[in-house]
Amino acid sequence: MLDLDTDLPDRDTLITHLALARSPRVGTVTFRRLIATYGSTAQALAALPEHAARGGMKGYRPVDMAAVEREVAMAADVGAVPLLLDQAGYPERLRQLPDAPMLIWMRGSMPDHDRGATAMVGARNASALGLRMARTLAAELGELGHVVVSGLARGIDTAAHEAALETGTIAVMAGGIDTIYPPQNLDLAERIAAQGALLTEAPPGLAPMAKHFPRRNRIISGLSDSIVLVEAAERSGSLITARMALEQGREVLAVPGHPFDARAAGCNRLIREGAGLVRSASDVVEALAMPSPMGISEEQLVWAPEPPSDGVGDALAALLSPTPVAEDELIRQIDRPAGQVMAALMDMELSGAIARHPGGMITLA
Repeated sequence: MLDLDTDLPDRDTLITHLALARSPRVGTVTFRRLIATYGSTAQALAALPEHAARGGMKGYRPVDMAAVEREVAMAADVGAVPLLLDQAGYPERLRQLPDAPMLIWMRGSMPDHDRGATAMVGARNASALGLRMARTLAAELGELGHVVVSGLARGIDTAAHEAALETGTIAVMAGGIDTIYPPQNLDLAERIAAQGALLTEAPPGLAPMAKHFPRRNRIISGLSDSIVLVEAAERSGSLITARMALEQGREVLAVPGHPFDARAAGCNRLIREGAGLVRSASDVVEALAMPSPMGISEEQLVWAPEPPSDGVGDALAALLSPTPVAEDELIRQIDRPAGQVMAALMDMELSGAIARHPGGMITLA
């Protein structure tokens, strides 16, 4: 559990970390590699214009420091504390993701890292039977020591949070830590902050929009060992979360539903395609006892770039297209040291020439 007396960063560390994280086109991979190269966020921040210029962009400007100061002040006003990617207190499961949030704002307290964690997501317009299943399953998981993670939405999310309040629950928000959505869950959010944790990577004051929810969903699954879907339609956000969970190497499970109920169509399809069928918490525990894919290694995440070499950027530009390609494949195809290829990719990302996607994929921007 986070120790508020010893684990929180000092103000200078927070300011430079947040400034680097909020600077244009600094993603998690580039953030980690900059730190590996320069040793500190302050030095990495100062080096950003040079890297962008090498990638072909002149006049790159890091984030406005006044905006960083405002974000820190707004978070403090609502009692939020920062969890930094490279600092103590950051959730360990999440830290292993290649696109882990560089900073999380938190209200409440994180459960111990060694506790099991299960995400529960599903329909907002859930049936009475679906809500009952969500409450029962969350309560059973809590009794077995699992933390229940969800997204504070109406329906299944709300039922899961309420049932797990006493045993431990985490709500991941799409907007700012001070912007509760939906408003009907304001009281629930306050209770979670008092007994569990509210988390978001968004700055305070940001109202949630549709484009924010997929990024929120990767945190829900990333915090968890497994994800359970309870009533999910064929084209629902819950299925997006399930896909992200699979990319992260998490166990994907689903509660079956009636074939005539459209709210169960997504769950039934997942089970048909190989997802574990869930009737009770014991099914979740049994699934987690099976061998799981290994997570991404620390070497893959922070392997420090070497000084750039002439021609690497041109070679990468020739290989890249709007079709996603894995970074590992690019390294294999270019006859240069991997560190030089990574350095060129970092420069190109900062200049806006390339875009990174889940699973370590890269395209031309």
